[in-house]
Amino acid sequence: MKIGIVGLGKLGFSVALAIESRGHEVRGFDINPAVKQYVGTKSFPFREEGLQPLLDRTLLEVVASVKEVVDWADIVFLPIQTPHNPKYEGVTPIPEERVDFDYSFLTGAIKSIIKAAEGREITLAVISTCLPGTYKDIIRPLIPSNIHYVYTPQFIAMGTVLDDYLNPEFNLIGVEDNGAADLLETFYETINDAPCVRTDITTAEGIKVSYNTWITAKTVIANTWGEIAYKTGMNFDDILKAWGLSNKRILSTKYMDSGVGDGGGCHPRDNIAMSYLAEKVDLSFDLFEALMFSREAHMGFIGDTALELSQEHELPIIILGKSFKPETDIETGSPSRLLAELLKRSRVGFEHFEDILPQNQAIYVIGTRHKRYNDYRFPAGSVVLDPFRYIKEQDGVNVIHIGKNNG
Repeated sequence: MKIGIVGLGKLGFSVALAIESRGHEVRGFDINPAVKQYVGTKSFPFREEGLQPLLDRTLLEVVASVKEVVDWADIVFLPIQTPHNPKYEGVTPIPEERVDFDYSFLTGAIKSIIKAAEGREITLAVISTCLPGTYKDIIRPLIPSNIHYVYTPQFIAMGTVLDDYLNPEFNLIGVEDNGAADLLETFYETINDAPCVRTDITTAEGIKVSYNTWITAKTVIANTWGEIAYKTGMNFDDILKAWGLSNKRILSTKYMDSGVGDGGGCHPRDNIAMSYLAEKVDLSFDLFEALMFSREAHMGFIGDTALELSQEHELPIIILGKSFKPETDIETGSPSRLLAELLKRSRVGFEHFEDILPQNQAIYVIGTRHKRYNDYRFPAGSVVLDPFRYIKEQDGVNVIHIGKNNG
């Protein structure tokens, strides 16, 4: 198929190369002129696993206008950002007021595609995250009869976009037009072997956001039990093993390993946005707010523990890790940055690094589970506070594994 992509940012560019790797012709447009240079120089400014080999051999054509994409493509994909205000991304304590996502970029792009189509029929497949009801309230009034709108968000994480896109659990297709759904199913058959879930657009919007809130819920439960294990002398790793064997009721242990709160550009912001929707529809109990408060409280517990160790040993606090997950450089929604913000608001002195060669005695708090931190040689007399329980013991260094019986 001829696949067009309007929006070649961190997500769209990776999706474009993933689609191309399955034998499709891909043509894209982005308002950022630097995107064309990514293809010309064979370099991408963000870390994505497995992307470089595809970039080295790509034939992706970055064109000068939306119209060039629309006139050519069988399907036009739209992976445009629907950002939240930075204070709703999960790197700061959540404010009392709740707001929806900003859909101005999405609606602006949709309008440009409608204009470029000039009344011709096209299939428009939107990937962007939207709260349930967005299509009905905001987007549907914009869509003329010649635009066959499909909502098909991806369940991906930045840093592993290629694997997540090419090997999903399922393909979600929200439609009002069965012909467009048939086209998308035919397309996905060329991408992966996963089943397709076909539903209405509003339900598809809900499925996407509900998926992310489930991940937050699992992470919150895991971190709660990790803290209990730390305070009562249990071994959390054995708890996780038991959960993993409970495959009739609890299912997989993915996102259930105790450590720090979940992060990234989806999970915290989606829960905070759902808290806005909970208030809007007068939900009987705002579970999403509770999840975020629990996530915040867990990072506060780690900060309090670091402070206690700092006072006990008279050592400064150094947080290691700023990115939201291992082996990426993206800091959006980072729980480690939330930890730093909580310490700052408590007027606790600390330093925060993504990479540093430890040279001075300190309380080193592992905020991101980067593999490279296990190769660090921490100065004798230091304390390493490890919520993930993966840093190896070192002579002269007190390594405290949260959630493991350290006695």
